Amino acid sequence: MGELILIRHGETEWSRSGQHTSWTDLPLTATGERQARALVPLLADRNIGLTLVSPSIRARRTAELAGLHAPRVTPELREWDYGGYEGITTQAIRRTRPFWNLWTDGVDPGSDEHPGESPADVGQRADQVLAGVRSAAEGIGDADIALVAHSHFLRVLTARYLGLTPAEGRLFQLATGAVSRLGTEHGRPVVAALNVALPESLHEA
Repeated sequence: MGELILIRHGETEWSRSGQHTSWTDLPLTATGERQARALVPLLADRNIGLTLVSPSIRARRTAELAGLHAPRVTPELREWDYGGYEGITTQAIRRTRPFWNLWTDGVDPGSDEHPGESPADVGQRADQVLAGVRSAAEGIGDADIALVAHSHFLRVLTARYLGLTPAEGRLFQLATGAVSRLGTEHGRPVVAALNVALPESLHEA
């Protein structure tokens, strides 16, 4: 396998406002669509043999605008289930829980359909994705594999790829519409690039 190419979807109204967004299926904003199109030149030199994408509209649209062909919808790439904190900002949560931290405290339970996930729950899903990636890599040689998904999930996946705990995903900030790369150096997992994006001024070029 080549490298894992991690792509966070472009901007939505809630990513701009800081509201936690998991299952709420928001479209990209105009800025988000520009961010997604700006990925085309960033990916042009990569030999991507497989693209896996979250089921959400925002992720699938990002993959489409980025020119990633025949993406495979992968339910395990969905965002962290925020349970009772869906649509709520960290600032609002801390009005009643001043020291709340997603990475250590998890979320309040939500509905039966969306009960919320702990860091360990998300880590298990990330491990499943990584196992699937390693299996798929056997059939594509040295080609890269692209994952188009969400901030918190991809941060957990990065931590697990490096052998860290799920909560240590807090160390890796991921911007909307940016590319990061996970690879190896001397046989050991490394972050090869983080948050690569075209300057905003060039998005319209």
